[in-house]
Amino acid sequence: MKSIEWWFSLALWVAALGHFIMLCASFQAPYFLKWKEDLAKLTRFNRSIFWVYGGYIAMTIMAFGLLTIYLHDDMLRGDKASLALALFMGIFWGARVLIDFFVYKTDDWPTGLYFDVGHLLVRILILGLAGTYLGLVSWHLLG
Repeated sequence: MKSIEWWFSLALWVAALGHFIMLCASFQAPYFLKWKEDLAKLTRFNRSIFWVYGGYIAMTIMAFGLLTIYLHDDMLRGDKASLALALFMGIFWGARVLIDFFVYKTDDWPTGLYFDVGHLLVRILILGLAGTYLGLVSWHLLG
């Protein structure tokens, strides 16, 4: 039987990869969600703000993936700074889960099998990311 540490080690590697998968999905959003047409309705300033926010979010997700790789062993050991980062990442993705379920309306999502499958996979990914980081912190604090 594998130890809990072994499972968290695997989960962290998968989570690191998951961040880069999320980026790939995010980079498709402007095309498939027709942002060019929708954002054209905004003023140039508001359009710029939207793109800057998107850039910061993408940079944050990339940093989460890279930091998970770089700090993998520290997170497993329960080092304070690494656990604080894991807690922040867990809260970040936990908030994204809540937003997905309670803010984004299902009727607003584009229709079709491609979008239905994509949305399901994104939901699974964000649940997994939140669960991995919050689970890791809980394991260290309660264990």
